[in-house]
Amino acid sequence: MSVVQKIKEVTATAIHQLYGIELQPADVLVNATKPEFEGDYTVVLFAFIKQLKKSPDALGAELGGHIVATNPDLFTGFNVIKGFLNLSVADAFWLTFLHENYRDDSFGNAPANHEKVMVEYSSPNTNKPLHLGHLRNNFLGRSIAEILKATGNDVVKTCIVNDRGIHICKSMIAWQMFGNGETPESTHTKGDHFVGDYYVKFNNEYKRQTEELKAAGRSQEEAEKEAPVMKATQQMLLDWEAGKPEVMDLWRRMNSWVYEGFDATYERIGSDFDKIYYESDTYLLGKDLVESGLAKGVFYQKPDGSVWIDLTADGLDEKLVRRKDGTSVYITQDIGLAEQKQKEFNASQSIYVVGDEQNYHFKVLKLICQKLGLPSADGIYHLSYGMVELPTGKMKSREGTVVDADDLVAEMVNIAKQKTEELGKVKDFTEEELKELYDTIGLGALKFFLLRVDPKKKMVFNPEESIDFHGFTGPFIQYTHARIKSILRKTRENTDHLIGHLQTESLLPLEKELAIHLEMYPSVLKDAATEHDPSKVAIYVFNLSKIFNSFYTEHSIANAESEEKKILRLQLAQLTAQAIKNGMGVLGIRVPERM
Repeated sequence: MSVVQKIKEVTATAIHQLYGIELQPADVLVNATKPEFEGDYTVVLFAFIKQLKKSPDALGAELGGHIVATNPDLFTGFNVIKGFLNLSVADAFWLTFLHENYRDDSFGNAPANHEKVMVEYSSPNTNKPLHLGHLRNNFLGRSIAEILKATGNDVVKTCIVNDRGIHICKSMIAWQMFGNGETPESTHTKGDHFVGDYYVKFNNEYKRQTEELKAAGRSQEEAEKEAPVMKATQQMLLDWEAGKPEVMDLWRRMNSWVYEGFDATYERIGSDFDKIYYESDTYLLGKDLVESGLAKGVFYQKPDGSVWIDLTADGLDEKLVRRKDGTSVYITQDIGLAEQKQKEFNASQSIYVVGDEQNYHFKVLKLICQKLGLPSADGIYHLSYGMVELPTGKMKSREGTVVDADDLVAEMVNIAKQKTEELGKVKDFTEEELKELYDTIGLGALKFFLLRVDPKKKMVFNPEESIDFHGFTGPFIQYTHARIKSILRKTRENTDHLIGHLQTESLLPLEKELAIHLEMYPSVLKDAATEHDPSKVAIYVFNLSKIFNSFYTEHSIANAESEEKKILRLQLAQLTAQAIKNGMGVLGIRVPERM
């Protein structure tokens, strides 16, 4: 049990014993005490003043005195300031905490709770390679999956690949027009890049044809509809839906090129999935649910044969669920896939990691699933995130102005190489070790920069800023971890046999601050899981690294004032390194043993 939870419990108990009022521990608000006041944790009293008919000072004095008197092993004193009860936690508590945890490789992880959770992320289109926006999606999805695992859940990682539709046909038509039989192998091009290039070529040709038609007197709308390349694409989509053999063969061939490219990128960035769904297999799902929804009165049919749902009473609008020609729309497919995933995995929660431009779509999806009575409905959660922009502005796939994921990773590793060489501390590394180090730093900088921001916020990605060894960055935290491991290697060899349970040693302010922050890690992990927000872990490990560096600047470990102090600081250092490693680990970031 965390110290905060313990304080909540003893406060609720004290209020019951003193005043006969039943409270749940969750009703007690506890914060870290502000630096300008004496104490470690603060109980906020204002919620109880009216009910207990006590002044803040009187209530604080009675409550504080009772809590300290009945829990002498946990608290050493208290003070009251304007409705805030500040409690000082005994050093013995922190020493026991260190002894119980400093050797725990899985520090922070919760026992299994047998809750199954699905996390769907990545969701690429097979007409282009992954780009910077996909990276934020992948890093968010995988980190949330790992955070949920660390907090005891049974997690299934899934991906839906958008492998059909008009956008796929655009690349196919362009390859027929301009490819001359080229392949990724013949051009020495990565498969997803190869196909993506033809998507850009399609749009260039479409623009050219549209401008020609406009010059011949057609309106913009007419020109866009009548451009031969667009008509050919629309016909190809019809041929695909009809299963025309030569179209299906080309579709399979070009998609196979893309999948090979995707797999290489996923391996490079550390993304993985337990199950991949393909839209070409799922786009007909949900048709039976439309029929049952009509029978239940959830949906209604218009005179033209189209089927709708009226969500105006729920503050939304009317939504089409089946076209008049009987074909499905995206929301219908998503309803069907939600049902299929529930049957396959029976998850209590299904998290969709999708950009905030789809906020409305997921409100509608959840509401329709609830009205249909699907078992999966209440567990649908949209992890909405803001777009990533560059200092130069937004990116556009069709114009070929996106930041390619592979190129960005390569650039980050190169910047890591340059910055590390400037510091000049890796002269004794082998070539293989250096390659691994640059990779670890470059990818770590990229992931941390994209995960340190609240997912809901838009963000601007700056490669140079992300790899600063002294800023709010991954490399700063990685360097702190490597520094601690170096200290431990130099110091522990003579003290391993002495490390044990310290009972009498008192803590200096920075030692206590570090212990307090370390004790918070399991709670931070739990909050990150509950709020689906990896930035909470990123901010935590950054602050932990800062506190350790302040502590180590002030206090020597190797030349500590006593053997007990040496052991205490070794335990603090070892647990700090483990918390950094575990925290960065759930973010998908490796930490080097030396750098």
